[in-house]
Amino acid sequence: MHDFWNTLRLLRLPFSFLLMPVFLFALSQVEHLSWSRALWTFLILHLLVYPASNGYNSYVDKDEGSIGGLEKPPLPTDFLFFVTLFLDLLALILAYFLLGISFMLCLLLYIVASRAYSSRMIRLKKYPIGGFLVVMIFQGGFTYYLSLMGLTADRINFDASLSWVLLACSFQIAGVYPLTQIYQHQQDLADGVVTLSYRLGYRGTFVFSAVMFALSNLFYYQYFASRSDGMVFYYLQLFFLPIIGYFGYWMLLVWRNSEQANFKHTMRMNLIAALSLNSFFIYLIILRHYL
Repeated sequence: MHDFWNTLRLLRLPFSFLLMPVFLFALSQVEHLSWSRALWTFLILHLLVYPASNGYNSYVDKDEGSIGGLEKPPLPTDFLFFVTLFLDLLALILAYFLLGISFMLCLLLYIVASRAYSSRMIRLKKYPIGGFLVVMIFQGGFTYYLSLMGLTADRINFDASLSWVLLACSFQIAGVYPLTQIYQHQQDLADGVVTLSYRLGYRGTFVFSAVMFALSNLFYYQYFASRSDGMVFYYLQLFFLPIIGYFGYWMLLVWRNSEQANFKHTMRMNLIAALSLNSFFIYLIILRHYL
């Protein structure tokens, strides 16, 4: 029973809330909404695939220090590994029978990339640029595209509008990702992992993330302008204000004292960002489909 509860903790189910914005954004943009497809896409991603990825990463890394969502993680067991396999397999089976083979194949690619990121045999995460690009693409634009495939049975036209939104989502993740590494420099180095945040340094991480967020915002503007939804972009800026405010506050703290680049501030930054973006995209869903 002890192993069961520790395994459940390492799946970090609440952490899926922080990964919801890209899915909710895709949900807000589909023309013809099927709530049954939306529900299954959400469940497969947020209750199966993301927890399996979290669990597998914990199983491989065997972290003793803080990780995303857990300040004091328990040590994993072999039971966790088999649970992650079961969750991924169940996700693929449900995807095939409920949402189609195209969605299932893209989901498989996501799972393979996630495992390659953590696996000791491949270990993409130990490469500062390679690991960064994998997370940027697969948790950003690819997740948006994957969500669209789950949400709609229609063929997805790859046009300029879609290109802008894929870039917006990818660069948004590019801004977030180094900030999630900033408190783990020594822990990662001890494991042979040289992260992008370590290469950039504490101050450089904030400068880099600020540039990535600015580019993401530019791509959001291009996307909404291409759809003649320019006003939506300005509404988005209002929801960005809490994120910008805390980002600036935390940056000043770290500028004065690098010890402020810690787990507490990282999780608080992630939570504020998730609350703000999830709220905005839920507003867009209501606006598009119910008003």
